[in-house]
Amino acid sequence: MIKGLLRYLEKGVSPFHTAELAAEELSRAGFQELSLEGSWQLQKGGCYYVRAFGSSLFAFRVNRAFGYCQGFRIGAAHTDWPCLRLKTAPDWEKEGYAGINAEVYGGPILNTWLDRPLSAAGRVTLRGEGCFKPETRLVDFGRPIFTIPNLAIHVNHDVNKGVELNKQADMAPLAALSGDDKEPFMTALAKELHCRREDILFFELSVYDWEKPALLGLKEEFLSSPRLDNITSVKACVDGLLAGPGRDTGVDMIALFDHEEIGSRTKQGAGSALLTAVMEKICLSFGYTEEDCLNSRLKSFFLSVDVGHGKHPSHPEKSDVTNQVRLNGGVALKAESNQKYATDGEAFGAVRSLCDQYGIPYQLFANRSDVGSGSTLGSIASSFTVMPTAEVGVPLLAMHSARELMGVEDQKALTELLTRFWAEP
Repeated sequence: MIKGLLRYLEKGVSPFHTAELAAEELSRAGFQELSLEGSWQLQKGGCYYVRAFGSSLFAFRVNRAFGYCQGFRIGAAHTDWPCLRLKTAPDWEKEGYAGINAEVYGGPILNTWLDRPLSAAGRVTLRGEGCFKPETRLVDFGRPIFTIPNLAIHVNHDVNKGVELNKQADMAPLAALSGDDKEPFMTALAKELHCRREDILFFELSVYDWEKPALLGLKEEFLSSPRLDNITSVKACVDGLLAGPGRDTGVDMIALFDHEEIGSRTKQGAGSALLTAVMEKICLSFGYTEEDCLNSRLKSFFLSVDVGHGKHPSHPEKSDVTNQVRLNGGVALKAESNQKYATDGEAFGAVRSLCDQYGIPYQLFANRSDVGSGSTLGSIASSFTVMPTAEVGVPLLAMHSARELMGVEDQKALTELLTRFWAEP
């Protein structure tokens, strides 16, 4: 299980690559790919997946006794993570150096990106057979090509007191020395794709930490890696679905959304009609009416799977006084009355009962009342799908750092929970 997670962490270097990894694994397991805009002819007992806009993916199993107005069980995670994204016309040159114009995506801890070997990966759009038929390709440089050098303490005496970084001036990756080529990155990108530079129409490229994941600790009880938020959840959802089938009725589904880190309100985000459209297409394939589709959705269950905050050993005061979680203590079950976490009583009770029945270790998490915390896609998606929702995930230290820390036992517990979520009648 951990080896599988390590592979996802190494290869999932952009949301597009993460969705592709999931698609490849599902295909190997016998899941049939569908076209999002195609006509679906589904069969009971069938397993399917569908990609959406390259960086989101849905996979589902129609159980053998699926019948009239039965509900869905959905495990959802997100494929994106806080990072830097390359801007259009990215090449810059000054003071004898050449670099990349990048913008901050989401809410990363900026200073953790300094002085690291960085690479780039994502999707590139090329000229195709016609104006409305461009070609798209995934690309991963797979080697360190950038860095963002710190300013030395000798000329920045207050650096250890905390210095604010300017997102434009201080977060510009260095790529090369100046030369005759005024667009060295675009030239390198064309070479990587074996195409002409003028055939590159657009790109969606993430800067990523090239350093590999590592097990650490005296007993290798920790995992240090980029992108734990939220590839841990993506992998647990895929593993849990593939462990089935475990029940006869309903539809078991994973929903992997992009753009959670920037609010989810995009066509491939959880704040769109995408999930409800996929659910309706499934129901319509079996001859349901529009009202039947609605009733089926209202009988469903949504499990939002995203990381949580572990108690920091140097700053325990940042955790709630009675709801604290630690690494390797089990799955974090999250609740918040202001609905940043969408957990409600019925859903929370169901998840806690699963953990109790199958001996899955879990911990209760809540934010301090005076410390704000991030939200997840659960509260956004459940407002569209209108179904009971619970929030779970593995606890992390250094969330949104270029490199985060988790406990390996928590991934095992989360995967077991997802497996039981789709197995229990």
